[in-house]
Amino acid sequence: MGRRKKRAPRRGSLAFIPRGRAESIKPSIKYWPDPPLAKPSLLGFPGYKAGMTHVFMVEDEPTIYKGREVCHPATIVATPPVKVMAVRLYADTIDGLKTLTEVWHPNLIKDVWRNFNVPKEYDFQSKLREVEEARSFAGEVRVILGASPKLAGLSKKKLDLIEVRVGGGGLSERIDYALSILGSEVRVGEVFKPGLYVDVSAVTKGKGFQGEIKRWHVHRLPHKTREGVRGVGTLGPWTPARVMYTVPRPGQLGFHLRCEYNKRILMIGSDGSQVTPPGGITGFGIISTDYILLKGSIPGSRKRLVILRYPARPPSMITTEPPKITYIYRGG
Repeated sequence: MGRRKKRAPRRGSLAFIPRGRAESIKPSIKYWPDPPLAKPSLLGFPGYKAGMTHVFMVEDEPTIYKGREVCHPATIVATPPVKVMAVRLYADTIDGLKTLTEVWHPNLIKDVWRNFNVPKEYDFQSKLREVEEARSFAGEVRVILGASPKLAGLSKKKLDLIEVRVGGGGLSERIDYALSILGSEVRVGEVFKPGLYVDVSAVTKGKGFQGEIKRWHVHRLPHKTREGVRGVGTLGPWTPARVMYTVPRPGQLGFHLRCEYNKRILMIGSDGSQVTPPGGITGFGIISTDYILLKGSIPGSRKRLVILRYPARPPSMITTEPPKITYIYRGG
């Protein structure tokens, strides 16, 4: 009786190939949903990951623990107020979205000199007229938000400019809403409410150049292998005469752009002492601004910029009411 061939499931997922470094530490949103909102609103909001804790809450989702007190891990995201720097109109063409025009607030465009060269003279009224003339040709409206890391307690001086789509209502109502908030501050409580679900986009922790064992979780070879044990046994067959992309190979691990879906908002607050332990959060410090508490973990390291977005594929059975939180762990 011959020896049976060993079979095992594949190690590592091919869904994220190529595992290359992100283009920027600032995440980018490639898709904006169109939720059924009653009135125009921003569909996203930036924040800075502070750390994790755990909370005790009354389970209100349809699980076997519904109505009982359960413990869940939670992530604290510092969400300082952002300023609406500009309004941008897009035309929906067969080749995708094309920029029609944009208008920057005259008092705020001076604050972005660290991001790009600011014009010495800026005609705000003429840009407003261009927006009104392009209103009939527009297919989508977005705003450019300026997030200040210093408000979150970080040492970074350069503003983080984020482009966010405006949703809800008709297109004309969206343009009017975007122009009405141009130059003003927007807080996270005006965009999201506790109990809702959001998608979180961020750049994951960078781990540098790693081998097959750590990068793809393949098993070590027998100790008598001549060419080393921390690698794969073969790079593939003779035909095709090349190394296929499915073969685990060493390379970059981490610092990838990732989006995690359907993270529930447990709480939105403005008093950081409710979630900040004595002495501050390790690696971040004291929460001195608005914050949002998300159920579960999110990608990225502490102090990293994250973008919260309305869910692209919300769960079918969701609870929109805010959960009843009985205890938040603050250390000690």
